[in-house]
Amino acid sequence: MKKSLVIFLALVFLGINSCAKKIDIKAEKAKIKEVLDGYVTSIEKEDIGLYARVMAHDEDMVNFGSGVADRIVGWNALEKAILGQNAALSETKIAVGDEKISISPDAKFAWVTSLWNFKAMMGEQALELPVRCTWILENREKGWVIVHFHKSVGMS
Repeated sequence: MKKSLVIFLALVFLGINSCAKKIDIKAEKAKIKEVLDGYVTSIEKEDIGLYARVMAHDEDMVNFGSGVADRIVGWNALEKAILGQNAALSETKIAVGDEKISISPDAKFAWVTSLWNFKAMMGEQALELPVRCTWILENREKGWVIVHFHKSVGMS
């Protein structure tokens, strides 16, 4: 009886294991990188349409950005903040470095850290800022989207 139970459980385990969806971590990381690269491109090109595609539109999401005194809650507030940033800055260039992508075992969530060298013009004033970034992404029906970010100016 014990032997039959062990064999049965082993077969069930093998059956479940063979039916489990195999996750291609390398491919998922490439998709996440594509979303983050899209974010950078949207900022550099002031492309609010691209920005909207890489970001979640959740009304309860909370984001933190450099130079923002308070948290940014919801898609509408975030869109307003980015449109304001686009109006205030020009010639934006972002060099991304030290990007580290991690994915949950079920590939439903990812978290990323990166360092930016952020350059832009604010009127006649040139800006160059070291920015530390943390990102959280969720793998939704239509693919990966950013559901949270926190950016802060680092010390050089």
